[in-house]
Amino acid sequence: QVQLVESGGGLVQAGGSLRLSCAASGRTISSYGVGWYRQAPGKEREFVAAISGNGVVTHYEDSVKGRFTISRDNAKSTVYLQMNSLKFEDTAVFYCAARELTAPQAMPFIVPPYWGQGTQVTVSS
Repeated sequence: QVQLVESGGGLVQAGGSLRLSCAASGRTISSYGVGWYRQAPGKEREFVAAISGNGVVTHYEDSVKGRFTISRDNAKSTVYLQMNSLKFEDTAVFYCAARELTAPQAMPFIVPPYWGQGTQVTVSS
């Protein structure tokens, strides 16, 4: 089993930045693809970004390319999502999720077995 805990959400003005963290425990996650997803009120959950187990390969949803950066520190069992130039429409609950031996490009199309509880990101306009 893998346990995931997100942190770093909050309230920020449009144009501002936040860094989300996803701390893993239970197993070494260096072989797990990890993705960030978000769900806005009244909308379906959507894929945001994903990273390979070794951190070399990343994949982003088009609307966040150039603004968000996903990274990981396997020594700390933590995956990060740096979010810059935040927009009102980025307001959502952000979740991290993990699946073993999964490429980042596949993460938009699968439902990972392990999920965190989510962290709220609110961007004021």
